[in-house]
Formats: sequence, structure tokens, C-alpha cells
Amino acid sequence: MTAINDTLTERYVSAAMRTVPDDQRADLEAELRASIQDLVDARTEAGEQATVAEAAVLTDLGDPELLAASYTDRKLYLIGPRYYLMWWRLLKVMLWIIPACAALGVAIAQTLLGSNIGEIIAEVVVIILSVIMHVTFWTTLVFFILDRTDTPTGDGRWSVADLPEIRQTGAGATELVASLVFLVLGTGAIAWDHFVGFVPAQPGLSFFGQDLWPWWALGLLVLFIFEAVYSVALYRAGRVTLPLAWANAVLAVLFMSLLLTALGRGLLLNPDFFITIIPSADSAATVTTIVSVLVAFGVVTTSVWDIWDGFRKATR
Repeated sequence: MTAINDTLTERYVSAAMRTVPDDQRADLEAELRASIQDLVDARTEAGEQATVAEAAVLTDLGDPELLAASYTDRKLYLIGPRYYLMWWRLLKVMLWIIPACAALGVAIAQTLLGSNIGEIIAEVVVIILSVIMHVTFWTTLVFFILDRTDTPTGDGRWSVADLPEIRQTGAGATELVASLVFLVLGTGAIAWDHFVGFVPAQPGLSFFGQDLWPWWALGLLVLFIFEAVYSVALYRAGRVTLPLAWANAVLAVLFMSLLLTALGRGLLLNPDFFITIIPSADSAATVTTIVSVLVAFGVVTTSVWDIWDGFRKATR
């Protein structure tokens, strides 16, 4: 048996055994020493010097902690392949929904408190970053524990039943009919609100401001017509093309501009509506402010989402 450099081998074995459980250390240490000695002997018998052979053997064995992990079947990754896709899909959904909802809530609260636009943006940015960090950390921690404890989640085998449904692009006949029906109902609701009202006990009490008529309402009706034309063009194209995505973006911006301008000028909502249905003047004013803020954020959120979704489908 060839004598080898005990210092170099001892350092390697010591490093490899640091992470090995106590009840396995003696057996694995003896096995590792024997393996190193056999490999060194094979090289020296082929004519290599003992020191050169030892260094080459230890180099070929690689990182001692990685070698020890292979002996003990210790996982050297945060989330393994068994749960990685499940973790990634869930995390994407949560990161789309939770930060947006938190940001909307904070923005509404700050607006009601009378904060200026800079303070609102700062609070929204802080809450979005905080929520993203917490959602990512806690979701990853759950899957880390799940992966380490081998909690059963079925047999883990994939089948054709797991195939996702083909995502629709909004260009089918069903989507066309739904879009046109929605536009007709929206037009009818605006006309009904103006001429009849939505409160049975107060005939003619409208939710929207009477000063919208005729020009603001006519502008909205024109945008509805363009939206119907867009829906027909989308159906004929069969998918969202880049020109259609730009057309959709222009319509969304026009809708958002018209509604926000009307809201900012006090024309969109009828103040008499809230004063009539709410006895207290202070309460009516508070509710009017809350509804105005909700409408503003709803319009902006819907428009931004519509624009992003159009370009996402066009570039898919």
C-alpha cells in the first residue's frame, strides 16, 4: 500500500465529514478513506508519484461537501424539481394579484386622507415592494418545508389530464357577442339613468350627473361605437395583432381621459343622488368622496390592465 500525504487527505476527509450526521460519520469516513487510498494506489501503480496521484484523486472527487451530500442524500437546492413548477405557478399568480390589491387599498386610503400625489406614489411603491418581499419569502418557505418533509401530494406522476386548457385570445364569436352585448347594456344603462333614474322611490334621480348630457354622453357613445368596431375587427382578424393592440390602447386612453376629466370637473356623479339617499349631509359628502376615489382608481386600473393585456396577447 502506498503511503500518502496524510495532511492533504485529512483536510479533505475532515471537510467532507463536517455535514455528515454523527451516526453515519464513522462508516462514511472509513469508506471515503478507503476509496481515496484505492484510487491513489491505482495511479501510483501506473507510475505517478504519490503526492501527484493524491492531489489528482482529490481533485477528481471534487468539493468535499458536495461529495458528502451525495453520500447522505442531502438536498443542495432550495426547492427541488418535484415542487418547483407548483411553487413558480402559485408565486406568479400571487404576485399578480396581492401587490396590486394592496397598492390599490393604500392609494385609496392615502387619497381619502388628503395626501398629495407624491406621498401617494411613495406609499404605493413601499407597500408593493414590501408585499412582493413577503409573498415571495413566505411562499418559498412553505415549499421549502414541503420539499424537505416529503409531505405526500399524490403519486406525483404527470398525466394528460394535467394539460392546461388552450388560452383564448378574445377573438372568438363568444367574445364578440359578449362585448357587443356589454356595450349595448352600457349604453342602455346610461340612457335609463338619465331619463328614468335608478331609485324607485325617487323617480328621475340619476346616479350620473345631468350635466353629462348631451355632449359628454355623446362622446361616450361615440367611444362605445368605436369599441364595437374594434370588437368586430378583432373577430375578423382571429387574434390580437399589434395594430389592434395599439387601437385598443388608444380607445382605453380616450375612455380613461373622458371619465377622469368628467369626474375631476364634478360632472360624472350626481351629488343630489347621495344627498337624497343618505340623510346626513356629512355622511353624504364622505360617501361621495369615497365613491369618486373608487371610480377613479377603478377606471385607471381597468384601462392600464386592458392596454397591457392587449399588447401581451399581440406579442405572445
